[in-house]
This record gives sequence, structure tokens and C-alpha cells, in this order.
Amino acid sequence: MARPYHQILQHAFRRFSILSARRTFLPTCGYYVRSRLLAPPPLCPPVRPAGGLPQEGERVEKPALFTMNILPPMAYVWYHFAEKNLGDRVGKVLFDCSGKLNPKDFPNMRVQKFLNFYAATKSDEFLYHIATHRKIGWICDDDMFPMSPKMLDVLERELADDKTASVSFRPRNWWHYDIDGKEYEVSSSYCTAINREIFCKKEKLSLAPANFNNHPSHIGKPPVRYDTFDKANEILIRKGYRCYVVPEQERNEYLTGFSGMSGAVILLHYFKTPEETILYYMTPPKKQWSGNVLFGTLSAMLAICTICEIYESITGKKYVIPSLPARSELERIRDVNRKEFRDDQDPEWFENVEKHLKREL
Repeated sequence: MARPYHQILQHAFRRFSILSARRTFLPTCGYYVRSRLLAPPPLCPPVRPAGGLPQEGERVEKPALFTMNILPPMAYVWYHFAEKNLGDRVGKVLFDCSGKLNPKDFPNMRVQKFLNFYAATKSDEFLYHIATHRKIGWICDDDMFPMSPKMLDVLERELADDKTASVSFRPRNWWHYDIDGKEYEVSSSYCTAINREIFCKKEKLSLAPANFNNHPSHIGKPPVRYDTFDKANEILIRKGYRCYVVPEQERNEYLTGFSGMSGAVILLHYFKTPEETILYYMTPPKKQWSGNVLFGTLSAMLAICTICEIYESITGKKYVIPSLPARSELERIRDVNRKEFRDDQDPEWFENVEKHLKREL
């Protein structure tokens, strides 16, 4: 490794975006030309239940579900569970930001090769230019897997209230809003359905991140920045809208998933061999394991091992990532450094997700 370990991840993100653009730049240009000059939009064209396209301003009730992907086998796993549990009750759209997916493998989902812009930029594009005839624009990370058809019952029930701006199945759990002396959970954008009538048409908001987040933290580390949807979430609450969060005791019934997968995916694109990947984790001082990067990316690499195993179960094909170490090697590194983890860093959480996914297969 020519670069110090703490500089690699940021450089690797930039490198991935440039290299993947060889496959996604022209399709993205074509998408923008079609979506701005033609109607209806090129993705997720709305269809009335009785057939035919809706008229200008007409709304279709079937939610539009959106995800984005940079790790091909995870797209297959996400699609498997979305099809199994939501089926054709939602219109599914995926932005392929690696440019490596074959749309024919996803017969009931619109797949668009797309530049690897920030998540908020891609999600805004979906809400404002793809789900244009849908009341509900549902954003779901590709490492968040729908586990129950009852998710749609929740959306129907909660969004029947015209003041409900969003429904979140997985909020952020490490800080909360303190607004006029009252606490509110942070909806996040992990798996959140948004009422476009409010978000896009009335308030004209964006999911973009922002600075100057001074809300209380649960882990001693201040939030500092608003992540995707966080600032808009706060604005909606301050304006008196309802941002519903599914109660904690119900969440695992509806959804399971990992977190922070992109960093590990990017590192595996950057490194060429398992030995280089292992060296990345062996180089830092021990104290760095109490931070988020090493623990988070190592846990995510173990999750990628799980994703590849499930991909093979679904497709009958093995997906080889040349730089991914064996699961046993990753577990050894985790166990050697376990005593450095913070109390809120729980490896068992990832293991429980693995068990849930394999059980539901």
C-alpha cells in the first residue's frame, strides 16, 4: 500500500467513481436527455390498474420503490427479497452505479446505469423525475431487505393521514432531534417512504446533506452533519408534518439489513488481492479500532461474504471478488481486535442479519 491506511478510503471512492464512469457516463447522458425531453419519464412509467398511461397531474397509488447499487451480487439478493415480499404491488427502480448489471436478470424492475453521484442526488432524481405520477416514492438502500408484505399495509395505514410526510422502517439510532424541547426520532433514508405530495409539490425539499447539526447524540460523539434526508426531515417536523417511524419492536418483522456497506465495497474494488486487504487492517494502531472505519468496513466485508453465499444460493453461480479474504481470515482479524471495540459496536448485529436472511431464503 503506497498510501497511509487513513487516506485510502477517500481516494478509493474517487477512483471507483472515475473507473465506473466508463460504463455509466453515456447511459446517464441518455437518461437525462430522455427524462427531460420526453414524457412519461423513461423509468417506472406509471400505468393505471385498468391499463393506459395517466393524464397530466393524475396520480397512481402503487408506490415506486427505489434503490441504487455498486455491488452486483447484492442487487440480486435485494431483488430476490423485494420480489418475494412486495411483488408487483410496487414499481421497482434500480440505479446501477457499477455499470455491471444485466437488466434482463431483473424482469420486474427498471435498471438504469447511472453515474455514482451522491446518494441524495440520485434519490432526488428518483423523487422528482421518475416517480412523478406516484404519491409514494419509497427509498430503500440495497443492503436493506424487505421481509414482509405487511410493509405495504403499514404504508397504506400511515399515509392515509394527509399530514404524514414520511414512513421510516429503520431510523438512525445514535442521535435524535431536539425541537422546541421535544424529542423526535431521525427517519434516515435507509428505508423510508416519502409522500411526494408534501415533499416535492408543496415543500419542494431535497434530501441533500447539510452542516451544523447540533442535535443530541447517544454515543458522546456529536452528529455535526445532517446525512441524507436528515435536514429535510427536520424541516418537515418543524412545519408540523408527521414523520412516522415504525416502533422498534416491529422493525425486524418488516426489514433486515446491514449498514455502511459502501466503504467495504469500495476497498474491495481498490485492492487487488486478499493480502492487500488484510494488510489494510493490520497496519493501523490498535486504538483506531475504537473508531468507525475499521470496525465498520471489516463488519461489512463479513456481510459481503454472506451476500455472496446467498447470491450463490439464489442463482446457482459463484460470485468471485478477487480481493475479498476468506471469512475465517476476516473473523480472525475481528477477534484479535475485539477488545478495542466501543460498547455500541456490536458484531453480533451483523451475524443476526445473516441468520435472518438465510432463514427467509
